[in-house]
Amino acid sequence: MPRFVRETGLCLLSVTVFACAAELLAAADPKPPNPAAVEALRKVGGNVMPLAQNDARLDVTLNLASAEVVDATLAPLTKLPQIAWLNLAGTKITDQGLAQLEGLKQLEKLHLERTAIGDEGLVYVAKCDKLAYLNLYGTKVTDAGLQHLKGLKNLKQVYVWQTAVTEAGINDLKAALPKLAVYGEAKPFVPPPKEEPKPEEKKPDAKPAEKKPDEKKPEEKKPEEKKPADAKPADAKPEEKKPEEKKPEEAKPADAKPAEPKVEEKKPDEKK
Repeated sequence: MPRFVRETGLCLLSVTVFACAAELLAAADPKPPNPAAVEALRKVGGNVMPLAQNDARLDVTLNLASAEVVDATLAPLTKLPQIAWLNLAGTKITDQGLAQLEGLKQLEKLHLERTAIGDEGLVYVAKCDKLAYLNLYGTKVTDAGLQHLKGLKNLKQVYVWQTAVTEAGINDLKAALPKLAVYGEAKPFVPPPKEEPKPEEKKPDAKPAEKKPDEKKPEEKKPEEKKPADAKPADAKPEEKKPEEKKPEEAKPADAKPAEPKVEEKKPDEKK
């Protein structure tokens, strides 16, 4: 191998090693995030926190903010280059708001689902060289927008459910990025219909409950007590005869004569 080629190879290897070492040092001793920018995002209900205990890059979520998140809300992002994950799902941002992402060179994961983002917004997303994950579910992106993503060599996952993207657009993007996985059917997003409040049904006035006559419960018959069969009837006691009382005889007067027998008088025979 010629000496010139050998020395050139060593120089390129040294540059690569130096670049990797610088990147590791930057991750080990990063600059602290801008406190004013962090405070501004937290005031609207956003969450800003380190990506991990040993990784000082930032995870910023605005999808659950208490205040409405619009394009102006994203202004503090330009002062936080440490952002690696950014969640803007369900916010009110537009394509112009994504211009705030141009300086996020460490951005790896971006949630834009259920927003009004279209093809123009992806022009700014395409400048995030390290982007590996992109969620476009329920947006207005078409095949034309996917063309802007062909330069993102680190892109591994894209979600396009309920967008205006077609199978041809998906296949074209995958041809440019062979390692890319695209998830979602090529069907346009159709927002669910709003449910109209149903009129309250008037309930008829409740009639007072009719008093039912008290139902008399049948008296329960008590079972007759059965006398034991071997019980003997009580012995009848003989009636005690009372001694007859003797009436005293009436005393007859001594001079009373016995009655004389009457002589029957014979009647004379009547002459015929």
